[in-house]
Amino acid sequence: MPARASRPGGVVALDLSGLATLGAPRQRSIARFPWHVALLALSISGLGVWNLASASRSSHVEVWAAQATWMAVGLGLALAVVLVDYRLFRRGAWILYGGVVVLLLLVLWKGRMVMGARRWLTFGPVNFQPSELAKIAVILALARWFSTDRESDPRRGPRGLAGIAIPGALVLLPALLVQRQPDLGTALITVAVGATMILFAGVRWKTLAVLGTVVVLAGAAAWPHLKPYQRKRVETFLDPEGDVLGAGYHATQSMIAVGSGQGLGKGWGQGTQTLLSFLPEQHTDFIFSVWAEEHGFAGTLLLLTLYFGLVGSGITIAMNARDRFGQFVAVGCTALLFWHVFVNMGMVTGILPVVGVTLPLMSYGGTSVLVVFTALAMLASVGTRRFVN
Repeated sequence: MPARASRPGGVVALDLSGLATLGAPRQRSIARFPWHVALLALSISGLGVWNLASASRSSHVEVWAAQATWMAVGLGLALAVVLVDYRLFRRGAWILYGGVVVLLLLVLWKGRMVMGARRWLTFGPVNFQPSELAKIAVILALARWFSTDRESDPRRGPRGLAGIAIPGALVLLPALLVQRQPDLGTALITVAVGATMILFAGVRWKTLAVLGTVVVLAGAAAWPHLKPYQRKRVETFLDPEGDVLGAGYHATQSMIAVGSGQGLGKGWGQGTQTLLSFLPEQHTDFIFSVWAEEHGFAGTLLLLTLYFGLVGSGITIAMNARDRFGQFVAVGCTALLFWHVFVNMGMVTGILPVVGVTLPLMSYGGTSVLVVFTALAMLASVGTRRFVN
């Protein structure tokens, strides 16, 4: 309580000077909030809704309105996450991880089947994709492990095979369950995010060489067990002109759309590949092709600048995090953004095989939007509390 002070004449006055400091911690937190992260994310989100309005013109389905609704929900979720001290997520990391594994098993048993894939759980009018949530669960589980494991002490040096056995298992379990749906793209992103965090923890060069050999051998062993369309995608990537009207149709039409944008693009709503529906999955996996066709190299450079701004901000936040847990959370969230952008843009330009990976905040999808906003909010929470005890 504020102290009371006696004045001459017996008058008692309250000393209110201490009350001025009550709001100081909150004000300091607001001042330290990484507003540039929010500005970059909102800019990409706005461009995403605008681009979806063009991409959905030929289908006469206003997916942009649904996307805008999901983004509003995502903003509310992000605000709730930012207000929570990220260190509290450490306590619930194992619970979330275990819950996601249960949901992934439930998908394989009772999931909704769409186009030969069982990836969704239905709750009333809402379709939920647990594989997206698996990325957040892996990030928090690995951050919890590396922040408490004695092997994570930098003074102990890089770790060997024994030191990455448990973290590797934490990544592979949900990734294999996701692949069983099948969803190769999400499984690969989950592995890439987990591998980035493990490498950040420090791994010996000899161990990396052994792991590289294992990955090559595992890929050769898994090749016969892939779905026929998955093998066809890899074969088409190696020989793009081998089946232009079949398995190579997606990649071919995408590259035509990207190349036809040239310097300044054809203008909003004027993309012929989009308008004539030559471009498949143009509002989800191939949304970048729509953007490149209509806005050209200049628009592509703008979008890349915004994404690299987000990734660069994430790296800066990770470098300045106040503890090991926050550091690994920031690395994981940044890796999630980077690998999504890299793989999506790589596959629509023919640099990588088509594996079905969305472009963050640009591709249509409710669960994806919520997961990306959650990752950005956790990143902002780490940055906001970098000096808080």
